[in-house]
Amino acid sequence: MPISARAFVRSQAIFLAVGFLALAAIVVVALWLGERSNRLGDEILAARDLKAAVVELGATVQRAESSQRGFLYTGNEIYLAPYDLAKTEARRGIESLPPRLITYPQLAAATAKLGETISAKFAEMDGSIMLARDRKTEAALDSVLTNRGKALMDEANIYIAGISTAADDRIETLATEQATNAGLQRLIAVTGALVAIAAAAAALFTIFKYAGELATARDALTAANTQLEHKVALRTADLAKRTEEMSAAKDRAELLMHEVNHRVANSLSMVSALVGLQANALTDPATKAALAETQSRIHAVALVHQRLYVSGEVKEVALDEYLRAVLDQFQSTMGNAGKVVLSYDLEPLLLRTDASVNLGVIAAEWVMNAAKYAYPDRSGEVRVRLAGGSDGKAVFIVEDDGVGRGDGVAQGTGLGSKIVSAMARSLQGKVEYLERHPGLSARLEFSLVGA
Repeated sequence: MPISARAFVRSQAIFLAVGFLALAAIVVVALWLGERSNRLGDEILAARDLKAAVVELGATVQRAESSQRGFLYTGNEIYLAPYDLAKTEARRGIESLPPRLITYPQLAAATAKLGETISAKFAEMDGSIMLARDRKTEAALDSVLTNRGKALMDEANIYIAGISTAADDRIETLATEQATNAGLQRLIAVTGALVAIAAAAAALFTIFKYAGELATARDALTAANTQLEHKVALRTADLAKRTEEMSAAKDRAELLMHEVNHRVANSLSMVSALVGLQANALTDPATKAALAETQSRIHAVALVHQRLYVSGEVKEVALDEYLRAVLDQFQSTMGNAGKVVLSYDLEPLLLRTDASVNLGVIAAEWVMNAAKYAYPDRSGEVRVRLAGGSDGKAVFIVEDDGVGRGDGVAQGTGLGSKIVSAMARSLQGKVEYLERHPGLSARLEFSLVGA
């Protein structure tokens, strides 16, 4: 059945409306599911951070316990440096847990109990350390042998395991829901794309069919015009042979010729307009742009799953003030006070709190080594410098004019070097020891951004 012009225009409008509605549905669902996916991703990250926080809290308490045991069995105060650091970190870890439990109200009691247990554990360790410092070593060891500390640690591990399991269950539930949403989004995107493609294909089929019918009509009109022109020519030739009767017939023939030419012109104008419509439909930029936008959006949703951060709120400190406080405290409590004079040249730089603590440990370790070994038989100066660079890095230097390393081997037990190495690794820094002749320069280069 031939397609009329009105039916053609109506069908094209319907096909375009269906295609745009399908694309609009894809966009709306993609936006909704994308927002929901972002929320689920945030909740998964929060659950992961909660688990990481409680696991790290347990590890911190274990480090503190190891440091306490080392001090009790050796009496060496160097073991208490990581103990004090672990104690500070554990306190911050306990304080950071309540804000993470907004979506876990059932864990509030367990978290509170965990905090009480860890506080009791540190109180037990502080008591044994005080006994050891008061030279009551046997009493300190006896307090360890009561296994009260082990019982507290076991109780803390039970709470930590329970909170970690709850976080794992939450992560699994959220991941399942996110996978379901992703599957639904793919299904809707594919269905909408197929509907849009089907509408475009139907529109193209209609256009081609209508164009074929127009071509057939044009050919028929051309044949009719040819026949008509032939008849007119014959009629004109016959009228030319006649008198005034033929003149009237000729006038009618000319009028008929003008009417035919007018209709042919109108038909050709309509064909030209329809050919232009067909060209526009075959290279429709809106349809192509919509399909390209759909493909771009699907690609944008894949990029959001590989990417699962814990954040975290970053708190910065002023290194010059922090190091000056650390070194002033060290100078005021140095065993050989008055023998070594500290001088500072510290630029005002900012660094994360945990990284700054690591730097402070290194500073104290290096200054302490200089105070112990640089000037064995005389007084001298220890210089501390902190300088920043334009590439986001900083250099921390402790140097003296003393006896140096001699054979290149660090004096003492070597634990300080291990601590410095561990702290430097956490700072992503590079440690160097340079002989100055006389003296020694300990140099640490680290990143202010990535540390």
